[in-house]
Amino acid sequence: MKRGSIQNKRKRHPKTERKRTKVLEDVKKIDYQDYDLLRRCMTGYGKIMPARLTGAKALQQRRLARAIRRARVMGLLR
Repeated sequence: MKRGSIQNKRKRHPKTERKRTKVLEDVKKIDYQDYDLLRRCMTGYGKIMPARLTGAKALQQRRLARAIRRARVMGLLR
């Protein structure tokens, strides 16, 4: 038997796409004072939602996390 034929017989399930919300679709600047945007990117417990759920790119996610942390320190968010 060929080595490649064994691998071809394995069935692979396609990854199911997760439902993403387009929270940051029209946002040009992420600011710690934008309360509504920051609340949409947080869970009900006040945790930062991961990028796979918000649909944010890596740079946007870093800026978003920094803005949320700043707003928490200043007392704008709980």
